[in-house]
Amino acid sequence: MRLMFLSAACAAMALAACAPTQTVYGPAAAGQRAVGYSDLRIEDARWRVSFNAGPDLTTAEAERLALRRAAELVTENGYDWFEVTDRRWGTEGGQSSPVRVGGSVGQTFGSGGFRASGVGLGVGFSPGQERRTGVTLEVFAFRGELPADRGDVYDARSILSSVY
Repeated sequence: MRLMFLSAACAAMALAACAPTQTVYGPAAAGQRAVGYSDLRIEDARWRVSFNAGPDLTTAEAERLALRRAAELVTENGYDWFEVTDRRWGTEGGQSSPVRVGGSVGQTFGSGGFRASGVGLGVGFSPGQERRTGVTLEVFAFRGELPADRGDVYDARSILSSVY
């Protein structure tokens, strides 16, 4: 009985330790699967901004965080608004968690009235397979009034005050 309790406690701790990655706004750590933002200045008023989200965020939420980073870059460099000239997104992985749990129940009937039953429980761990959503924006920054006749434009200060 103690062994079964100890096994269950260890399994519960292992599952808790393997919870899906929680997306936190901040710079992405080194590594291909890291969550967070990254940016590259292409020209004086032009950036490529990416945001990689874990399985806890939708594509729309990841895009809002990429827009937030673009607005930060624009205001830090003395610009007022920006235009998104290219927008790309994609999803990798298909699981919301790296941990999978499964079970089975079986029964066998043999000759002479022999009968056996069994219960099995399995825990699979596949790190790096949980879903990741990536959004990449290419933005141009401008000074002055926000034009009404341009396409995909954003007021940087408005973005910063409204995006979490």
